Parts: sequence; structure tokens; C-alpha cells
Amino acid sequence: MINKTVTNVREACEGIKDGMTFMLGGFGLSGIPENCIAELVRRGVRGVTCISNNAGVDDFGLGLLLQKKQIKKMISSYVGENAEFERQMLSGELEVELIPQGTLAQRCQAAQSGIPAFFTPAGYGTEVGEGKESREFNGKMHLMEYAFKADFGFVKAWKGDTAGNLIFKGTARNFNPNMAGAATITVAEVEELVPAGELDPNHIHIPGIFVQRIFKGERYEKRIEQRTVRTRK
Repeated sequence: MINKTVTNVREACEGIKDGMTFMLGGFGLSGIPENCIAELVRRGVRGVTCISNNAGVDDFGLGLLLQKKQIKKMISSYVGENAEFERQMLSGELEVELIPQGTLAQRCQAAQSGIPAFFTPAGYGTEVGEGKESREFNGKMHLMEYAFKADFGFVKAWKGDTAGNLIFKGTARNFNPNMAGAATITVAEVEELVPAGELDPNHIHIPGIFVQRIFKGERYEKRIEQRTVRTRK
């Protein structure tokens, strides 16, 4: 029986080198691969490119890598919650590629599906489209966008089995499913790890074919990006 389990996050991240390109799931701080990010910080990997919807906050998520100046380039959709990101971008210390959120998702999914490029109307006529091939479809102009190429993809799921099948929970089912299988090596960290065959096949969101390594995360802080509550009457 196929078993993709590794002992811990250190084993899961074997083969990581300076200058690589990483995909990291999550939206805001929801569903981010906390253990893998901590391991990247611990390893001190440098000059990396990170593909992620956002850059975390100053002291959590990808913000931890930014603090150590380990990231050379960020490819993101939204970055408004990180002051250190803003400082590095404006000072020229950090390369930044901002792209429409739907395009970001589709470039991940294209890589996952083995599709090298696709056309989208998003961004045509703006700075996003400068230097890109365009074509008209049904009377509307579209830009050609390329699938991402990444060395490692780090995703976080609620539950997984030893064969790599994954189930996401709530809003953590964001960019994680699109990034699973979109990189050369996909590492999945889960809160619960069960033997193969225990998950209901009807509830599986990502089949194990898209995952190369899976492990149970040791600790999850699950920080809330912006806590908003009503005042009690």
C-alpha cells in the first residue's frame, strides 16, 4: 500500500535549497502551513521566491520569513496587512509581482493540471498586461498567462491519510486545493493523520496523487488576522 507519510516537518522539507520557488496555501492567516513556514525560518533558506495569496502579517506566517529577509521575490494578490513587506517593497529590497486574485488561483490550477498557459480578461488594459500576449475572444480582449513553476508546494489540511488524500475544513479550503500537485513536490501538513482507507471517499477534496509527502503538524496557533466582535449590550 502507498504510504507517503514522513516523520516530521524536517523530513518533509528535505531537499530545500536557496533560490527555490515555493507555493504556500492559505488566505490571510487561514489555512497557512504554519509548521512548514517555521521550518523554512529555522533552516535559514535564502533568496527564495514565494507564491502566496498574501504575505502574512509582520510577526506571523510569511511575515516571519520577511523579517529574516529570506524572501527575494513575492508573487501575491493582496499584501496590505504587512508593514515590513511594504517597507522592503518601497525600498527595493524585495521584488514584488502583484496579480489579480483569480489569475493567481488559475495559474496554480493550470500548473496542477499540466496546462502551460491560458487566456483571461483580467488585467487587460492595465499595468498587469504590459508586455503580455493578448487575443480577442467573443469580442473581448484577453491576456495570456503562464502556469506557475515551483519547486515545493506547502499546503495545510484538516485531515489526511497515509496515502496523501486530504480533507480541508471551512475557510482553510482556499488556495490549498489549487496548490496541491502544482509544484514538483507537494508537502501536506495536517491536524489529523489517519490510516489509508479511513476517510470517506465522498468527502476527500484532494486525492493523494497530488501529494508527495504528508505529516502531522506538531502545533497550530491558528491566529486570527483581524479579530472583530460586537460590543455586548
